[in-house]
Amino acid sequence: MILAAGQGTRVRPLTKDWPKPMVPILGKPVMEYLIEHLVRYGITEIMVNVAYHHKKIEEYFGDGRRWGASIGYSYEGVADYGDIIPKPKGSAGGMKAIQDFSGFFDETTLVICGDAIIDLDIGAALFEHRSKGALASVVTLEVPNEQVQNYGIVVADDDGKIESFQEKPKPAEAKSNLASTGIYIFEPQVLDLVPSDIEFDIGSQLFPLLADKGFPFYAQSRFFNWIDIGRVTDYWSVLQRVLRGEVAEMDMPGKEIKPGVWVGPNTSINWDSSKIVGPVYIGSSVRIEPGCSVIGPAWIGHGSHLRKGAKVIRSVLFEYTRIGEGMEFSEMIVSPRYCVDRAGETTYVGDDRCKLRWGDARGGANAALQNP
Repeated sequence: MILAAGQGTRVRPLTKDWPKPMVPILGKPVMEYLIEHLVRYGITEIMVNVAYHHKKIEEYFGDGRRWGASIGYSYEGVADYGDIIPKPKGSAGGMKAIQDFSGFFDETTLVICGDAIIDLDIGAALFEHRSKGALASVVTLEVPNEQVQNYGIVVADDDGKIESFQEKPKPAEAKSNLASTGIYIFEPQVLDLVPSDIEFDIGSQLFPLLADKGFPFYAQSRFFNWIDIGRVTDYWSVLQRVLRGEVAEMDMPGKEIKPGVWVGPNTSINWDSSKIVGPVYIGSSVRIEPGCSVIGPAWIGHGSHLRKGAKVIRSVLFEYTRIGEGMEFSEMIVSPRYCVDRAGETTYVGDDRCKLRWGDARGGANAALQNP
């Protein structure tokens, strides 16, 4: 079960036009990496709950046959005078609606959020879940004490049986440093505890219920890469890690034409007078004029255009972004309509702040942020 019905408000403007699972990493949606990982472990029956921008998920992934999977969808919304209005049911409520409709969850089910990249050993996680006779398991990661306030914290005994939860506690009040990763393993009986036809959340409602009733409910502490794109600042960090090769099973696309520099087909790059220092991925149909600098980790999305003397430093350019002559973007996410710095501050085309931050005689960032 991939949870993909959320609105992704904390990741705006990235989710202004996309649902969060469709936010691209090196030109591929986050959820595509998840599906590929599931299929590697033989998990091929996949259900996805959708709501906001649901058609973009459904049209891209279709029935899943491209990935060797069978993918189904459950839309969460209501019809209102001919319009379909998204209305998420909550993570547990969405699963309950599917179960009431079709009985889909008839065996052990892995539940995972559609907006994170993982390289979890799913086989080992399932083995531990079954060996303990668990009704439900939560996969956790140890986080530094000073970071516990960013996560839902799991409190468990020495055997891993869950006793309670703390939602984003202050470091001095934290009873544990085990953060819930949003990866769960459920037996079908878990959904018997979820009421029908109401909004119901896994973390804040179902899990406390399991703990209070003393069911066999366990935390698994595992070491793996879990890259959650909860905020815009996380997205920039994720891309930096991926480009540096720190995430397993995420190979760079294109052809490596020199160490650390990958290039897609049909590009026009002035190699003699441009400075390109990897790790860098340059997508297809990109044009880089003389005198430009691209300093990695950086990703130049397909169809983009860097005009003479432009500099892109540790930044991401979404597809069809044009950088004006002599412009410099450092540690930014840049699209044809907006740019976001690594602290999450967003500037839109036409905003006067563009001229204050990157202004020059050629019209500031407004000249940079336009379709070619």
